[in-house]
Amino acid sequence: MRRSTLVAVLGGGRGTRLYPLTKYRCKPAVPLGGKYRLIDIPLSNCINSGLREVYVLTQFNSVSLARHVSRTYKFDAFGRGFVDILAAEQTISHDDWFQGTADAVRKNLTRFLSGKHQDILILAADHLYRMDFREMLDTHVSSGADVTLSVIPVSPVDANRFGLMRVAPDGRVIQFVEKPPDPDALEGFAIGRGEQRTFLASMGIYAFRLSVLRELLEGREEEDFGRQVIPMAMNTHRVVAHTFQGYWEDIGTMESFHRANLSLAELDPHFRLYSESNPLFSRPRFLPATVIDGCLIRQSLIADGCIILAKRIEDSVIGIRSKIGIGTVIENSYVMGADFFELREPDGPPIDGHVPRLGIGDHCHIKNAIIDKNARIGEGCRIVNERGAQDFEGAGFSIREGLVVIEKNAVLPSGAVI
Repeated sequence: MRRSTLVAVLGGGRGTRLYPLTKYRCKPAVPLGGKYRLIDIPLSNCINSGLREVYVLTQFNSVSLARHVSRTYKFDAFGRGFVDILAAEQTISHDDWFQGTADAVRKNLTRFLSGKHQDILILAADHLYRMDFREMLDTHVSSGADVTLSVIPVSPVDANRFGLMRVAPDGRVIQFVEKPPDPDALEGFAIGRGEQRTFLASMGIYAFRLSVLRELLEGREEEDFGRQVIPMAMNTHRVVAHTFQGYWEDIGTMESFHRANLSLAELDPHFRLYSESNPLFSRPRFLPATVIDGCLIRQSLIADGCIILAKRIEDSVIGIRSKIGIGTVIENSYVMGADFFELREPDGPPIDGHVPRLGIGDHCHIKNAIIDKNARIGEGCRIVNERGAQDFEGAGFSIREGLVVIEKNAVLPSGAVI
């Protein structure tokens, strides 16, 4: 039932809810699971679904994303596959930045319409899930839909965070509202009663017939799919829902990002990194195996190329090329690691006499934290949010939703306490 399908991954936002992780990179380039990036999730799903003609739309801090994509997603010369970056640019008809999801697609319509594709799949770049898009596209074609939304059941607690819809027995979407703030407005979208109520929420995954997408966007000013384009399309076109039953997590906030990463280290995680049939792809780095000496490790992920002399690591993710000193304790934290090895003698002096070495020094205590790449943390530091702050800005660090976030390339002197 499938037809020729193009894919557009939307990754152009500033990612303000993940700041300072997005201070030097766009959101799709944020490290995930110790050795991956957020963009690897939708791109791996595309490859595993047989979709290999993909554009990634971006405009903010896109250098690291472009570098990662170009070094990772290379297809052979005998196929039509590609993963190309489309950055915001000035043209004859447009001279400003992308103003929203729909506007980003509108400004690239000429490229999308230049081939022989009949449909386009539009994805977000800040979700954690494993999905076979062929099933959604089968629903899209077999139902005769002009637009298909991938939807997932959510609880009343989470309902107001998403676009909600009512669906007719034949699968057609008959009502849609984006993130309703009024609790009373939620009741019209409930399925079931009492505590067993669920709601059908949009996953931010859309399939459009390209001809219909052109009708909905060309010559118009709507900027956002959820708030404007989808409700408008319901009045003039056939909009259908495809229900997804697997695990899906929106990791656009610091708390959800932290929780989703640490859940990858669970013995029975919702999202399994270990899948032979649907692997998660990323850049091959050819790093050496990790060295561990005298460290007690419980329910944690340890990536390649690390040197770990710590006392204890629990419920944490340790990223590539991490260096962790003697006697250090790390709990409930994500240490992203480093982009390079620091070539110095093991017992050599610190750089210029006072700057700590790359990595985490001896006898530190780190808890409920995210340590971004290339951080230098001196000996005896305590990164535990001792005052219990929820939001705070400091030199080289921030506190977001109670989590301490050490910035990329930050330097914390020995004995620092946060």
